[in-house]
Amino acid sequence: MKTQLPLIQHADLKDKVVLVRVDHNVVKKGEIHDPYRIDATFGTLFHILAKGGKIILMTHVGRPKDKKTGNIVLSDDSSVQAIVEYLQNKLHVKIKVPEFYAHNGNGYLGIETSVNHLIRELRNREIDMVYLPNTRWFVGEEAKDDAAERLANQLAGLADIYVNDAFGSWQAHASTVRISHYLPSYAGFLLQKEIENLDRIYEARKPMVSVVAGSKFDTKIDSLYALLDKSDYLVLGGVIYNAYLAAKYGFRIKGLDEDDVKLAAMFVDKAKQYGDKLVELPYIVESDSIEGKFDGQYRIHDIRTLKAGTELNWVLDVAAESFHDAHVKDVFLKAQTIFVNAVMGYTPYFNDGTIALDSLIDTNLDAVKLYGGGDTMQELKRLLPGLYIMALDSPKYYIFTGGGAVLKAIENGTYLGLEPVKALIDCKLV
Repeated sequence: MKTQLPLIQHADLKDKVVLVRVDHNVVKKGEIHDPYRIDATFGTLFHILAKGGKIILMTHVGRPKDKKTGNIVLSDDSSVQAIVEYLQNKLHVKIKVPEFYAHNGNGYLGIETSVNHLIRELRNREIDMVYLPNTRWFVGEEAKDDAAERLANQLAGLADIYVNDAFGSWQAHASTVRISHYLPSYAGFLLQKEIENLDRIYEARKPMVSVVAGSKFDTKIDSLYALLDKSDYLVLGGVIYNAYLAAKYGFRIKGLDEDDVKLAAMFVDKAKQYGDKLVELPYIVESDSIEGKFDGQYRIHDIRTLKAGTELNWVLDVAAESFHDAHVKDVFLKAQTIFVNAVMGYTPYFNDGTIALDSLIDTNLDAVKLYGGGDTMQELKRLLPGLYIMALDSPKYYIFTGGGAVLKAIENGTYLGLEPVKALIDCKLV
């Protein structure tokens, strides 16, 4: 690695209890739909076991905090149980999850001493791993006060060494940042690999094309500005493209947030400084319903023929015809680096835009193709499973485990802008 990042391969793991923060946030309504982010951590887990270490795992799952009340809701939907069952079946290991008391129905106040008997079983090789409950079930995990420091201190009391292998968990939480204040801390193999592949963006072969979609302009605006600087071409999709079209052309699109349109207007003004960097996709799909793609209830428009002020129902996809447009094809086929953090249509009904985008990218045999995680990865697997499987092993492709983390790293211009990575480098206990 180019920095002073402490690496797991340099740690003495023999007979040590190793607390590993992973990003196994792949559970939705109690089920795993894609285990890619779990499988990607196996290298780190096997290394720890091979070197004689004892593993305690932890991850966050979903957003169990109720936005209205602030209470933490414990439920099967945000439990780690499905992950534990997957690991036990996949690796043929025995894993136990400690149970704590939920105070007043508002999550766990901290680590209770009842976990000690499981750690004793772990040290005695009676079990193979301990998996802590969802880190976001603990009051201190996302806190900004002493509760976060207490949780980090309690977590550190469970182990001898801390390993961060959770690239996708870039937020500065107790289990990703503060814990490095208390334990010798190292980067796992997945975290190292993700950082190395960020260099393929930072030092991209030119020309570079970036494709970004999303449901809210305010969550992407800073990343979009950074990508305008970094990329030779930028392509938008999803609701942020709708907001862009409304701001630039005055289309009135159903369901758009006015604040998003205002942000998009600022972006449109800024983009003028970059000439033709922003590539517009000319064909969009308007639908009368968001409940499904029903015959006779959706239609394709060419934005170049629509008048300012045109009122549209929901715009739920970029039409596949956009990726047959001569200019769009030329941009993608001449690219040497393509970064994608985008699902073009409203899932699961409007898929043609995403399929056409990914298929066009794949026809460029020379380019390095870098895909963000999350929905981008899941939709690639759902819509083009053959391409997804090929991409996992192709040196021309890399699929990050955390799309939001990649955008944050691009926005900051360095992976040192990711607080958990900086915390590892700043750790004085290695």
